[in-house]
Amino acid sequence: MAGTLTWLGHASFRIETPGGKRVYIDPWLSGPTCPESERQPEHVDLIALTHGHADHVGDTVQLAQRFDCPVVALVELRAWLTAQGVQENASQAPNKGGTVAIDGIRITLTDANHSSSAPDRSYLGEPAGLVVSLEDGTSLYFAGDTNVFGDMQLIGRLYSPDLAVLPIGDHYTMGPEEAALALELLGVRRCVPCHWGTFPLLTGTPGRLRELAPAGVEIVSVEPGGSISL
Repeated sequence: MAGTLTWLGHASFRIETPGGKRVYIDPWLSGPTCPESERQPEHVDLIALTHGHADHVGDTVQLAQRFDCPVVALVELRAWLTAQGVQENASQAPNKGGTVAIDGIRITLTDANHSSSAPDRSYLGEPAGLVVSLEDGTSLYFAGDTNVFGDMQLIGRLYSPDLAVLPIGDHYTMGPEEAALALELLGVRRCVPCHWGTFPLLTGTPGRLRELAPAGVEIVSVEPGGSISL
């Protein structure tokens, strides 16, 4: 079974893994661009978060309580989630460079340049990117909210992602110009852009990234609810 990646709007994604697991990344299912059909999932096997902003933590607490599923997040953010009602589990609370393995899926936290806080502005640790390695060895890099930074070259060298999910909206994250350089540093051949079009301030577009991307890199843009094969 080949895996699939589904964009749920903004920076939210669902991975259907080759082993039949459903992994949610930054599940803001109550967000304004999440399709109605995706707001109440049938099951969730694993959640992974990049940072603590409300448009990324989203509905994690409710989903974790409903499905009793693991939630992987940076240690400070994971502790805050425990205070909100997610079952405590230190094995799901790594820091950057750390890897968590659950049911054949490996999640490694990488660097990201952004901020991270709860709605009340309390500190939730640093933001992170995620490298998600699936049961068949497919590797996905979710940059999270970030600008471009030189050490993306190290992420490419260490983890050789098959696909990169990059924010392109500008204003709160990098726009298409920086994302194009990120693709060069990472050395990936496929990219799914996210964090664009949700609000008027997010002006970056997949079309602009496609114009600027290195030769041979496929920019795969789908509408919210759309899926691609991995």
